[in-house]
Amino acid sequence: MRKSSTTVQELPGSAAAAYRPTPPPAWQPRTDPAPLLPDPEPYRVLGTEAAAAADPELLLRLYAELVRGRRYNAQATALTKQGRLAVYPSTTGQEACEVGAALALEERDWLFPSYRDTLAAVARGLDPVQALTLLRGDWHTGYDPYEHRIAPLCTPLATQLPHAVGLAHAARLKGDDVVALAIIGDGGTSEGDFHEALNFAAVWNAPVVFLVQNNGFAISVPLAKQTAAPSLAHKAVGYGMPGRLVDGNDAVAVHEVLGEAVARARRGGGPTLIEAVTYRMDAHTNADDATRYREDSEVDVWRAHDPIQLLERELTERGLLDDDRRQSAAQAAEEMAADLRRRMNADPVLDPMDLFEHVYARQTTQLREQAALLRAELDAEEEAR
Repeated sequence: MRKSSTTVQELPGSAAAAYRPTPPPAWQPRTDPAPLLPDPEPYRVLGTEAAAAADPELLLRLYAELVRGRRYNAQATALTKQGRLAVYPSTTGQEACEVGAALALEERDWLFPSYRDTLAAVARGLDPVQALTLLRGDWHTGYDPYEHRIAPLCTPLATQLPHAVGLAHAARLKGDDVVALAIIGDGGTSEGDFHEALNFAAVWNAPVVFLVQNNGFAISVPLAKQTAAPSLAHKAVGYGMPGRLVDGNDAVAVHEVLGEAVARARRGGGPTLIEAVTYRMDAHTNADDATRYREDSEVDVWRAHDPIQLLERELTERGLLDDDRRQSAAQAAEEMAADLRRRMNADPVLDPMDLFEHVYARQTTQLREQAALLRAELDAEEEAR
């Protein structure tokens, strides 16, 4: 007996009823895509008429943080050469994105950084030494995430994004007025976690903002080899959320766009995907040789669009930045660097038993057995001395 097979044209009932020349109504778009599309060009404030309306106090605060951030990157990079850090992914050239992310959040909000976003954590108020502890290799992380509202620095690409969505969704269900801001690089958008996070965020209307720092390269892979999309911000439309494109070296524009997205999420408007177009001046990390995949001339072009210089020009033209204020910002940055250098040069006192702390709220049987074994070995070594 021949098995029956059902096709679209052979559904039970009449042939006329089975054949559908167009998709059923359920297949129609749920959202008008036009309002979700990003602008053709990155949004800018500095160098435009909009700059005149920028708050002078905000401009000066952004400038001080950018100067401090540049010095922080230089000092952390030097610490790797001195053997005090195992690795450091610099954000030199990307400081406007980092500072903009930190200052766009309220104290009650959460920041979900990637491994490159130590500067964002420091700009949010985290102790610079605590921000570098993970990269030093001393501890699981160098700070209490709940206390600072900063998730642990995330080394696996994009895995912090679903966590940000989960926290934001939980806060919404509880009625808490909290927004999560998750930062990722352009390379991380090629990971499955990125797409899963955006889909969940849009379906749940979660109060979360995704910031993509498009710095041109995923280690040595240029953006053109990762995606054929018009921009990374365009990917938002496929998930039903707005996409924004911003000049990532324009600190005022970044702060404004992020601030609007955070405010929108807080009032129930749902998630936003923001692509900040910037550039990684330094190598991927101290272990990378960037000269193998890009020309110095390319870096020089971006140096002319340095975020500190862009803001300095605006402040100077408006008479807000004189030599005294410039020197004051530089001095504060040097004091921070000196303190970081002094404290990082002190050898930490480490307890091997800390390996078993903060892995689970309750230690598993296996962890307790491993801890007991290590304790016995340490005690034996101590007795043998």
